[in-house]
Amino acid sequence: MTLKPWAWAGLGICAVGVSTLVALAFVDLGAADQVASVAGGAVGVVGLVLAAITQFGGSTPAPPPPAPARGVQASGEGAVAAGGSIGFASTGGAATPPSPIPPAPPASGAPGAGDVRASGARSIAAGGDIGSASTGNAGQPGA
Repeated sequence: MTLKPWAWAGLGICAVGVSTLVALAFVDLGAADQVASVAGGAVGVVGLVLAAITQFGGSTPAPPPPAPARGVQASGEGAVAAGGSIGFASTGGAATPPSPIPPAPPASGAPGAGDVRASGARSIAAGGDIGSASTGNAGQPGA
């Protein structure tokens, strides 16, 4: 474990303070008692200030890293592709959105990694959630 420079400075100051108090105790015990009382009070006030700064002040947390870039590709007649979530998507000409349009669903977490591709006629792909989708295939063979 390596210590940061401020930790080494703190340890050095403590070592100097303790050795000074021990030397002073051998010379004049009454003076050492008074110096230790004043030094202890000063260290307590500094500790209280540092604790308050740590609790209520300090730096703000770093913003989350940006999402990795991804490729979004839609190929084919009426294909829809989105890198994030889709509230409503319709690839058929006759499909109408439900009334009222549902809000986009909440993201279920971080979008998956990798590219988003919708290939083929009336295909839909999203890197996130899809609230409602219509391909317009109703009434067609194989639908």
